[in-house]
Amino acid sequence: MTSESLLERNKFLTQKKQLDKNLIAFKIIDGIKDILEEDKQQKQPLFLSIDEKLLIKIVKEFLSDKTRQYLIGITGESASGKTTLVNYVSKAIRKKLYNESYTSLCCDDYYKDTSEELKAAGSYEALYKTGFSFDKPEAINLELMRAHLISLKNGCGVNAPEYDFVTCESIPNRAYKNPTKAILAEGLYVLGEELVDLFDIKVYVYTPFEKIKERWFLRAVSRGKTGAAAEHQFKDVNTTAQIYIRPTMKNADIVINGLTSAEYIEEISTKFINLINDVIDFYRQN
Repeated sequence: MTSESLLERNKFLTQKKQLDKNLIAFKIIDGIKDILEEDKQQKQPLFLSIDEKLLIKIVKEFLSDKTRQYLIGITGESASGKTTLVNYVSKAIRKKLYNESYTSLCCDDYYKDTSEELKAAGSYEALYKTGFSFDKPEAINLELMRAHLISLKNGCGVNAPEYDFVTCESIPNRAYKNPTKAILAEGLYVLGEELVDLFDIKVYVYTPFEKIKERWFLRAVSRGKTGAAAEHQFKDVNTTAQIYIRPTMKNADIVINGLTSAEYIEEISTKFINLINDVIDFYRQN
């Protein structure tokens, strides 16, 4: 084969490869639009709004650069359903993909240790009377969380802390996190000014106030907060949400319905994963 023929052949293969990528991208994007259209017909759709231009951009990047990592930030008010969303999306991923395909970090694990303050106060109610708040950004070590997210984005694993909501103790280096293709971070201040610039995809979980209140008080019992202490903290939760959380919805690329059932979250996540796998497998075989 002459050098000219070899160049032509390589040019043809390069063009074909690019054409295949474009076809896969179009097929995936069309499939995603179909799933989103079906979702709109549900009594409680999962997606309240979504930036389709960003969606197209992400799909094309995903196909063009298999090494590209994505930081996905998920926020919403306390008890809005953030953790449920992450847990059931993760469940769908585990069924269809390797666990190594994603890592998740939670803001709650980065609360600063206040166990000594709680002991000194004698109770949660007394601690709140000192002016302490669990629901302001300074209660969480966002600098450490930011450093961990940057390390993961750069391909380095991290040891995340763990927080005990009953004793208010922060246990350092509790859970090792792998640097994976998808890195999910969820919590109250994920889309706040301290972290928002890190994320490729920004998600806000919207839930009506009455449902948040109902969920919050049910969860408070499991965290050792009842009676006046719970009432005091929920008042603070609502006040601080107005200042720090609700305004961050404007930063979101996707707004999720916090009333959607866990089962439906898993179902629609599975549809997305199946779509991408099926389209890529089809073009590999043809």
